[in-house]
Amino acid sequence: MAGLGVVLDGHEVLRGVEVDVAAGRFVGLVGRNGSGKSTLIRAAYRALRPYRGAVWVGGDDVWSLPGRRAARRVAVVAQQEPESAGFTVAEVVAMGRIPHKRLFSADTLADREACDRALDRVGLAGYGQRLAAGLSGGERQRLVIARALAQEAPLLLLDEPTNHLDVRYQYDILALVRSLGLTVLAALHDLDLAVQFCDEVYVLDAGVVVAGGDPVEVLTPELVADVFGVDAQVVAHPVSGRPRLLLSPRSADVGSDGGGRGVFGEVGSC
Repeated sequence: MAGLGVVLDGHEVLRGVEVDVAAGRFVGLVGRNGSGKSTLIRAAYRALRPYRGAVWVGGDDVWSLPGRRAARRVAVVAQQEPESAGFTVAEVVAMGRIPHKRLFSADTLADREACDRALDRVGLAGYGQRLAAGLSGGERQRLVIARALAQEAPLLLLDEPTNHLDVRYQYDILALVRSLGLTVLAALHDLDLAVQFCDEVYVLDAGVVVAGGDPVEVLTPELVADVFGVDAQVVAHPVSGRPRLLLSPRSADVGSDGGGRGVFGEVGSC
């Protein structure tokens, strides 16, 4: 994304945003509520038109392409997915093949094979005839990832993919995406998960990228305090040895009546 600017209701939500996602890398977007994370994701999959800048994928700005061609470049797992009541798992995954087909055309062998591969990659092989509405939260998230995989686009966008899942499924979903070796741009609200799973992170603050790079190098105590208003410390996990980010209220806020609760409110939904 180069020089991306987006205006909503007369307010400039993104200003000159530059984000680079190299092939095969898992890149995270982090920031407080209203920082522009979801707006950037929505601009990248053509749900919000930027007033300036470009979203380059495969040498083309996706906004310059016809809709179906753009959908062959970018797949998305949105924050609010459409209801799948009445659809089977196989039917939901097959929706990912729409950009590759003519209107009302039947599924081809290539379509069916792409859907089967997608379900197998997310661990849902054999689920095809089950109703999507009967799946657990974690299984439904795997299903929409499978639909995106069936789309066979070179870039996968995730808009806060773990925000409605319990702890186990948060780890399962991000570990799954990481294991697939895809090119991913994900808006994340949990800084510790970003440290654990992302190759790089970009920090958004009031619609501007204020830092980008290796998560451990970017999410320093100074930056976290300045952007998120909490204290942070990077520690090694006692078993795996991998870096973890520990957060706590600012020392000045501890014991304060409104400030401490206000800070926790930001952290819980950043």
